Amino acid sequence: MVARFLTLSDVAELLNIAPAQVYTLVRTGELPAIKIGARGQWRVEDRALENYIAQLYSLTADFVAQNPR
Repeated sequence: MVARFLTLSDVAELLNIAPAQVYTLVRTGELPAIKIGARGQWRVEDRALENYIAQLYSLTADFVAQNPR
């Protein structure tokens, strides 16, 4: 069974970035997440991560189209 919710460390590993960068994405609202549990640990839903990645592909395609070599 695939996990529905990912830790910030899991997301960082998948995106090959630092956990602090993921935390910043979450805190700025760029990457939707929830706080869960008594300690308020962050979790990112797998679909939210996939949507975020798709959005980045779209933004990158727009950038490349507007900035040809």
